[in-house]
Amino acid sequence: MTDSNLTRRRFLGTGAATGAAALIPASIAEADTRKTAHKTSRRATARKVDVVVVGAGLAGLQAARTLVAAGKSVVVLEARDRVGGRTKNHALGDNKVVEVGGEFVGPTQDYTLGFAKELGVGTYNAYLPLDSVYINASGQKSNYSGDLPSAGVLGTVDLITIVEQLDNLASQIPVDKPWTWEKAAEYDYATADALVRQLCPADPQGAIDLVNLFFDSAYGGIAAEVSALYVIAQVAGFGDKHNVGTIERGISSQGGAQNSRFVGGSQLLSTRAAEQLGKRVVRNAPVRSIAQSGSTATVTSDAGVWKAKRVIVAVPPALAAEINYAPLMPAIQDAMRRRMTLGTLMKIHAVYETPFWREDPGVWMALKVNGCVPEMFDNTPPEGTPGILMGFHGGHAWRQYANDPAGRKAAALSDFAEAFGERCLKPIDYFEQDWTSEEWSRGCPVSVVGPGVVTEFLPNLIVPFKLVHWAGTETATYWNGYMDGAISSGERAAAEVLAEL
Repeated sequence: MTDSNLTRRRFLGTGAATGAAALIPASIAEADTRKTAHKTSRRATARKVDVVVVGAGLAGLQAARTLVAAGKSVVVLEARDRVGGRTKNHALGDNKVVEVGGEFVGPTQDYTLGFAKELGVGTYNAYLPLDSVYINASGQKSNYSGDLPSAGVLGTVDLITIVEQLDNLASQIPVDKPWTWEKAAEYDYATADALVRQLCPADPQGAIDLVNLFFDSAYGGIAAEVSALYVIAQVAGFGDKHNVGTIERGISSQGGAQNSRFVGGSQLLSTRAAEQLGKRVVRNAPVRSIAQSGSTATVTSDAGVWKAKRVIVAVPPALAAEINYAPLMPAIQDAMRRRMTLGTLMKIHAVYETPFWREDPGVWMALKVNGCVPEMFDNTPPEGTPGILMGFHGGHAWRQYANDPAGRKAAALSDFAEAFGERCLKPIDYFEQDWTSEEWSRGCPVSVVGPGVVTEFLPNLIVPFKLVHWAGTETATYWNGYMDGAISSGERAAAEVLAEL
């Protein structure tokens, strides 16, 4: 019975195809055949360059710029129809934009600041000399000045002691090789949740509530998901070769990582870098496979095939693992990348005619424990209008509202209203950027590294796979997870390649 049905299906299929072909004039059929054959032939003809760069985010673009400056031929293959990776501008009209991806820059992020200066992109203060608001788990609202709530505002949570102890641990870590620290295994197999509870025995749950507020935007996750060693190592990287990393620099606005924004939006950095590279940047070109044979790598994308002496893969580790490699990527490198899942994060914006919350006494930032948008900022463009509030929506809150967009919007506006005033309930516009829904991002802002991964897997993070080198913010020593880490990783990967060419 099965064989008979199968034969019948084959016969009907063949008959249908033959019948359809009979209705097409021979000249048209031949022309279509020639056109298809030409297209296939054109795509199958490999172009030759010194280096193929996969990904036109900040890491890939800086790698390409460095290689071109050294006289090498390069092509940058970008899967999206835009450049910028996890940075993206949203147009507001009247030539004004707001960032829906990475946006802030601060002291010791010299790669980003230098990159911007070379490209003629200016900065301006992101912070405002106004009060901030803290809303605790009980809904009690307190105003405070500076970046962090004071002890009086936080009650029994001793934030100063937590920060001091984290800074002390971070100062002990070899920034470029945290897995070699004598206490590496002890902290790698513990979660950040367990560490924070240990550091604040007086009110461990209150401390976790506060720390998860920051983890919401920093990882798109919660402290229970992240290796304590990974967090300590990232804090160690909140600096540079001349300045020891501190958690204050990582989470602060004035004088910290959220100190400034870019005039024209952060994506302008990538746009201008791509303009410099010109036709070397190919969009709508997702890379499907990388085959290596001898001294040549063959990179196949939706936009064609390129042969190169070296390849730099500058996309998030989890996405890099989805490319087909021949021969296969070493199992330890593949397993590592599949364990580096991206955080679940959205940025939510509400737009108003003016930033009325700046009126006396004025508020510019808010923190809300267990909020839909636990961290909220005045994100108004430098021109001063329209007024815009931005909230990070990640981790637990993202999962809670993943299938309830109407509930998410209502909850976000309610948080804005609680912190900045009742007029926030009626915005003139509202928009969201869910990075998990972008095919070529799958999350933001950075990979979430669970217990055991740093010591067991990360020593292999930047080890080349034959002719393939790795870049991307996750591979950075300093400012891992930030634009600065992406740019420095591009320069590092390009230097590796130049040493081999």
